[in-house]
Amino acid sequence: MECKDVGILAMDMYFPPTCVQQEALEAHDGVSKGKYTIGLGQDCMAFCSEVEDVISMSLTVVKSLLEKYNIDPKLIGRLEVYADGPARPTGGAAAIAMLVGPNAPISFESKYRASHMAHVYDFYKPDLASEYPVVDGKLSQTCYLMALDSCYKQYCAKYKKLVGEQFSISDADYCVFHSPYNKLVQKSFARLYFNDFMRNRSSVDNAAKEKLQPFVNLTSEESYQSRDLEKGSQQLAKHLYDIKVQPSTLLPKQIGNMYTASLYAALASVIYSKHASLSGQRILMFSYGSGLTSTMFSFRLNEGKHSFSLAKIASVLDVTAKLESRHETSPEKFIETLKLMEHRYGAKDFETNKDTSLLPPGTFYLTKVDSMYRRFYEKKAADGIVDSNKCSNGIANGH
Repeated sequence: MECKDVGILAMDMYFPPTCVQQEALEAHDGVSKGKYTIGLGQDCMAFCSEVEDVISMSLTVVKSLLEKYNIDPKLIGRLEVYADGPARPTGGAAAIAMLVGPNAPISFESKYRASHMAHVYDFYKPDLASEYPVVDGKLSQTCYLMALDSCYKQYCAKYKKLVGEQFSISDADYCVFHSPYNKLVQKSFARLYFNDFMRNRSSVDNAAKEKLQPFVNLTSEESYQSRDLEKGSQQLAKHLYDIKVQPSTLLPKQIGNMYTASLYAALASVIYSKHASLSGQRILMFSYGSGLTSTMFSFRLNEGKHSFSLAKIASVLDVTAKLESRHETSPEKFIETLKLMEHRYGAKDFETNKDTSLLPPGTFYLTKVDSMYRRFYEKKAADGIVDSNKCSNGIANGH
C-alpha cells in the first residue's frame, strides 16, 4: 500500500547555551563596523564549550525528540541527525533531529525534486589534522548560485510538465535556503527573482523590467560576477524577500552556519513563527553541500494530528525561550575556547573540566577521551545532578 503525505512528523533542535555577538567580534577583530553584521548579515554565533561537541549535541537532540513526542525507538527504521561545530566568523553549532514518516504535517512534493552536482574545490578539508577547511570564498559563492540556477531550472521544468503551468516564486509561500550566512540567502532569493524574469518577462512589473533589461544579454558567468545585477535584483526582490524568506532567517542569523543542519534550522524558523497559518501552503527548499551537490524540493503543509502537528512542532522547538536563555560571552572567551578545541582536535587521554553550569537539564556532555580515543559522555539530570547512566563510544576525532 502506498504511503500518503510522507514527510516530517516531528522535529527538535538543540544549540549550545554559549554565544558571541557578531558586533562584538567586529570590534575585537579590528575589522570595519558592519563587516559581519551587514556584510555577512549575521547577528550572533553559537559555539560549543569544551564539554560539548557534535556527538553530545546529537545525543541531546535525539533523546529530547523521542521524549517530547513519546516515540518508541524500536519503531524507527532509520536514524539521521544533522549537526556541526565551530568556525568563524560564519561558524555556528547546532543539531537537528527529525522523524520522517507517512501522514506528516510537513509532506514532501517529491515529484518536483531537482538536483545538481559538480566536481569543484570550493570548500574542502585536505588537512585531516586540522578541524578547519580550506575555503575559496568567491568560488564557493559562485558555485552555490550556479547550483541554485540549475536546480531551479529543473524544478520549474518538472512543474510545467506535470502541472501545465509556469512555476515562479509566487507559487511558493516561503523559500528556505541552506544558510552559510544571511547575505548569501538574500542574494539567492534575488537570483530566483532574476531567473523568473529571464524565463517569463511578465512575471515582474514594468519598473522591474526596465531595471533588469540591461542584464538580459549577460552570459551566466558574467551575471554571477555583476555587482550591479546583484544589487539591483536584491532591491527589486526585497518586498517579496520580507514575506517569503525573512521568517526563515531567525535561527541562522542568531546561531550562525550549522552546515547540514542550517537548511532545517531555517525551516524550523518558519514552522515556529508561522505555524498557525501554514496549512495548505508550499515551502520551497534549497540544500547545498560544497564539493558540490545540491537539491531543490518542496513541502506541502497541513495542520496534522495532535501528536504530530505543526502546533506541536512549534511548541517543542520553543525557539524564543531557547534563544533568550543563552549566555552571551566575550570575544576573548570565545577565542580562548577555540584555541583549546584546536589543541584537543584529534587528541587523546584528556579530561574536560566537566562544567555543566550553563547546560540545560537533559543535556549530554563530554567528560573525557581515553588513551584509545574512546569518548565518554554523561547527561545532566533534571535536578542538575549528573545522571548515573553513562555512555561512551569509540569514535575518534569526534569533535
